[in-house]
Amino acid sequence: MSTKVLFPTIAATILAIMAIYFIVNPSYRKSIEAKYYFEVGEYEEAYNLANEAFSLDVYNRMASTIMAQTKTSLKYVKYINQAKEYMKQINEIAQAESISDADKAKIKIMSKIMVESYPKLAPSIITDKDLVDEAATYYKNFEQLLEKVDR
Repeated sequence: MSTKVLFPTIAATILAIMAIYFIVNPSYRKSIEAKYYFEVGEYEEAYNLANEAFSLDVYNRMASTIMAQTKTSLKYVKYINQAKEYMKQINEIAQAESISDADKAKIKIMSKIMVESYPKLAPSIITDKDLVDEAATYYKNFEQLLEKVDR
């Protein structure tokens, strides 16, 4: 058998063995499933599966990485959800004919919370760009709102 055939055959065999190992090993199977859920934006499910995979095999770096990625993404999701809720409350206040000092203070506190919590998010290279952009947009909106209320 020539080297031109032997080397690709050995490489293909090794890849097949690795693929079978990933499919058969429950920890890596859960990691692959977690990666899928991470990619489709189901961060809670991805985190839970990666956590299970990691608890099955603490040397599973794939599970560890996915856990870290989803943890960051979940922080963004939480920030965005809180921003939406605060914006909803602020819009309700703004629709009133006059805004009381108490309402202005409430808007100021909500804006301050959102502005101060934004730098703690710290995205990674892998964090979904849409999440990062949406959080940045809310941050800028709350920053502008805070400037208006502080006057």
